[in-house]
Amino acid sequence: MENKQITFEQIKKSAEIRTYIKRADESLTALGFTEHSFAHVTKCAIVSGNILSDLGYDEHTADLARIAGYMHDIGNVINRHDHAQSGAIMAFRILDKMGMSPDDVSAIITAIGNHDEATAAPVNAISAALILADKTDVRRSRVRSNASIDFDIHDRVNYAVESSELSLDKLTKTLTLKMSIDTQICPVMDYFEIFLSRMLLCRKAADYLGLTFHINVNGQILL
Repeated sequence: MENKQITFEQIKKSAEIRTYIKRADESLTALGFTEHSFAHVTKCAIVSGNILSDLGYDEHTADLARIAGYMHDIGNVINRHDHAQSGAIMAFRILDKMGMSPDDVSAIITAIGNHDEATAAPVNAISAALILADKTDVRRSRVRSNASIDFDIHDRVNYAVESSELSLDKLTKTLTLKMSIDTQICPVMDYFEIFLSRMLLCRKAADYLGLTFHINVNGQILL
C-alpha cells in the first residue's frame, strides 16, 4: 500500500477519532477530571503546531505536531492510568490504517507516548511541543462545575486562572506562560504545589527546543 501524507485537517474530520476523544472525555467526567474534550485537544493541536512553526520548523513537522496534539488523550478511553502509552498504540493502529508513512506515524506516537508527566520526556521536537501545549493549558473553563472547587485543589487551581497565554519571544529565545490568577480563590503557592512537576517538565521541553521557560503570574516572574 502506498503511503499517504495525512494532514491535520483530515484527522479533524475523522469520525472514528472524534468518537474516541468524546468517549475518553466521558470517562474522565465520570472520574471527576477537568475537561479533556475538543476544546483541550484542539488548543493543544494549535499551540503545538504554532510553537514549531514559529521556531522555523517546516510545515509538515508542524502539522504532525498538530495531529499529535489532537490525538494525545484518546488513550483515556481505555483507562486514565498509562493513557499515554495506550493512546500511542491506538494512534498507531488508526494512522497506519489510514496509510500514513512509518516515519510520520513514529513521530506522532513518540510524542503521544511521552506526554504524560509520570513518564514524559521531550525526546523529539514534536513531543517537546506537545508537552508545552498540554501542560500549559490551565484555565477556568476546564473546570466542569465550580461546586467542586472547595474540596478539589486541582479544580480550585484551574478555576482561579482567569486568563493564560503562552508567549514565544524568538529574539530572547524565551517561552513564557503568562497567567492571571484570582488569589481570593487560590493562593499562587497552591498552583505550584499541584503543577510544579508539570512546570519543570515544561522547562525541559523548552530547553530541548533551545528556549528558556518562564512563568509570569499576575505580572511577577516566578520561574
